[in-house]
Amino acid sequence: MDVIPAIDLLGGRCVRLFQGDYDQSQVFGDDPVAVARRWAEQGASRIHLVDLDGAKAGKPENWQAITEIVQAVDVPVQVGGGLRDRNRVAELFELGVQYAILGTVAVENPDVVGELSAEFPGRIFVGIDARDGKVATRGWLETSSVMADDLARRMGDLGAAAIIYTDIKRDGTLKGPNLDALRDLAGKIDTPIIASGGVSSTSDLLSLLGVAPLGVSGVIVGKALYTGNVDLSEAIKAIGPGRLQDVPPNLQSTRWG
Repeated sequence: MDVIPAIDLLGGRCVRLFQGDYDQSQVFGDDPVAVARRWAEQGASRIHLVDLDGAKAGKPENWQAITEIVQAVDVPVQVGGGLRDRNRVAELFELGVQYAILGTVAVENPDVVGELSAEFPGRIFVGIDARDGKVATRGWLETSSVMADDLARRMGDLGAAAIIYTDIKRDGTLKGPNLDALRDLAGKIDTPIIASGGVSSTSDLLSLLGVAPLGVSGVIVGKALYTGNVDLSEAIKAIGPGRLQDVPPNLQSTRWG
């Protein structure tokens, strides 16, 4: 299982939110590039970036930080936050970003996911952020009537390479991942799932190995890395090094290993 460190960008700084609440943000660094280098040096197989300003504004806002991070590390970078049309996604790929994560647009204009998945095979992920089983959109500021499992099935049918599933009530809380929700979702779709939200310890990561055979191929870790609850290099040793299993061979280059 891949252990993927998260860097959440707000105003150019590295922060973590509590349950997606912008009013409950904690700054963990003024230099996200240095943070990205640290995670890469500790063995990260890829880095997860979230443009929190972009998620709220509906368009990417932290271009400079994203560009500098991509240039600073030699591992794939996946980016989400405010990606709602083809041009923004293409611009990110031109910067060197390897994977684009679509969220709000998957609910509001799902055909875009199909079109981009066909144009950029293996590089389009869909972020499904659930609150009580329903999908939240626009930086988690709104909750739709769409059920998470229904959206996941449709996104898989449209060609999404992976589903990043976040339980909002667990995100930033260090209360552990929602294993029941992950197990339920994995039983309904064939698309690889990347778990997100709530990881507080290496024990939590080990617990996720129980759902790995069902299709949970990775886990995003955020706050626990910044508080020191999880040591990234030790976590990678504990649950296995990343192998980029979800990347088609034709997309793997020397740079990405």
